[in-house]
Amino acid sequence: MFPIVAPKKRCYNEAKKGVAMTSQKTPLKIRLAHFYQKYKHLLILLYFVVYLAWFGYVEENIKTHFHVVHVLLDDYIPFCEYFVIPYLFWFGYVAWGIAYMALHNKSDYYRLCTFLFTGMTLFLFISTVYPNGHYLRPYYFTHHNLFTHLCYILFATDTPTNLFPSIHVYNSIGIHLAVSHNEQLKKNKTIQLISFILMTSIILATMFIKQHSVFDVSTALVLAYVMYRIVYRHNWSKSSLVSRIKARKHFLPDNQL
Repeated sequence: MFPIVAPKKRCYNEAKKGVAMTSQKTPLKIRLAHFYQKYKHLLILLYFVVYLAWFGYVEENIKTHFHVVHVLLDDYIPFCEYFVIPYLFWFGYVAWGIAYMALHNKSDYYRLCTFLFTGMTLFLFISTVYPNGHYLRPYYFTHHNLFTHLCYILFATDTPTNLFPSIHVYNSIGIHLAVSHNEQLKKNKTIQLISFILMTSIILATMFIKQHSVFDVSTALVLAYVMYRIVYRHNWSKSSLVSRIKARKHFLPDNQL
């Protein structure tokens, strides 16, 4: 009897081991699927791959032959190297804004990305079909300190071309709008104030360290206002559209329906 029972035990043990191995694999697949479902909205950030590639192309190919951007007010704005600090803070400010919206409110995240990516794409298109640049930067520094050294590094790595609308200005406004419309952040007066100060100082910095002309800043402000009306003021929800249609039918006479 033992020679007959032993094979059955081995088969049972092997089957049990196979079930155990399957049960160990299944939770991993479930976790991965759950992770994908939770964070798949981050895939639209792949837009930055396209943006950086396109921006790198225009930066590399537009260096000398371009339309000069200049307005009279540019000549009255002095160079102030201290503004390089808020200018550099822009990178962290934008990254924080996108990350916060992505992790805390998908609706705000999608609105912010719509706002940012539309303006950034328009900027790339303008830079491609209408090459532009300026000659506002100082030829040399009359004094030297940490801030002028930072400006020197910035000038060496970022050409004074492909300027309008200023993405530094436009994206700063976009982040502050997202912060001011987020249900959690708009209750925090400290965050609101810090965001506003950062946005304002970054906008001023673009002109005071001669990265942009007043024209670049003005076009960014106009574009930001237009996109604000489209993204934040207009209600794109389907339920809102249906309710407006029903309301219209309710008030129209039967012969006009």
